[in-house]
Amino acid sequence: MSKVLVLNASYEPLNITSWRRAVVLLLKGKAEQLEQHSRAVYAGFQLPTVIRLRHYIAVPYKEIPLTRRNILYRDNYRCLYCNCTSDELTIDHIVPRSRGGGDSWENVATACVRCNIKKGNRTPREAGMPLLSTPRRPHSSLYFEIAKQIQSGVNKEWRKYVIGMQDMEEELEAMAVAEAG
Repeated sequence: MSKVLVLNASYEPLNITSWRRAVVLLLKGKAEQLEQHSRAVYAGFQLPTVIRLRHYIAVPYKEIPLTRRNILYRDNYRCLYCNCTSDELTIDHIVPRSRGGGDSWENVATACVRCNIKKGNRTPREAGMPLLSTPRRPHSSLYFEIAKQIQSGVNKEWRKYVIGMQDMEEELEAMAVAEAG
């Protein structure tokens, strides 16, 4: 039916769960409802979309691996130089490895083959090819899933509970304007 964003007692996103599990947590008094759907589970009880746990859960930090798939997902499967979508996207090192650029979230970007060849062994500034958005390390793997839900328009109310989501949306809007113009 729908997914529910679960927040820690500190309002930090913890995970995404089913509406059924969320209702159980609410009925047991383990969580409180912050946002709700227009649909009701039963009379007087709206379907939750965001809940907050009443007690803090300590969660160890888990770093997201730097993989091709995660980089493509972070960059929304678009070239960060020309904003095109293609089946043949590559991973470009912003500062080339031959010049000391390493493999890090901040130094890799999705690029189409044409832009990657055009840029070559130069920095974007030297090649006259500015990046449409600044590559950043994702906050968490949960961030990817939340971004997908918000971008699909299904759970836009989640936006206010996620740090950095405003920046990501502004970059997506800038990319859409660049594509249209």
